[in-house]
Amino acid sequence: MSAGVAEVLALLDAIGNHTTYDGLVPAGAALPYSVVYFDAGTPGAEQAPDAVNLVSNSDVINLNIYVHSVGANAQAARNVGWKVRAALLNVKPTVVGRVCHPIRMVDSAPPARDESTGTLIMDLADVYRLRSVPA
Repeated sequence: MSAGVAEVLALLDAIGNHTTYDGLVPAGAALPYSVVYFDAGTPGAEQAPDAVNLVSNSDVINLNIYVHSVGANAQAARNVGWKVRAALLNVKPTVVGRVCHPIRMVDSAPPARDESTGTLIMDLADVYRLRSVPA
């Protein structure tokens, strides 16, 4: 599902005046930014009865997209989160060999304080899902 990851990263990179990091934020990165992590899974019939056929052969791929929107304060983190949401939500990426469903938000958490670096940053975490099936 690396093509799905590439499509999502392209959507995030297209956000104006915004930096997105793929899993690693370099030291000294300027605020605000987003950092994104991915994992992919193939749900079974008990997890996704609406998506798996009756013989439980799952060719469904759920690409989970974990986005941390980071800013100097809660409002800045929310602003980044709204930009990310506008870029991803309800988009149907094109992935060769797959039929993609619209990207959906599946979870969200309010901004959390992080002072571990000695400087306050606020981190808002959202989880999106891109579900696809073979073409």
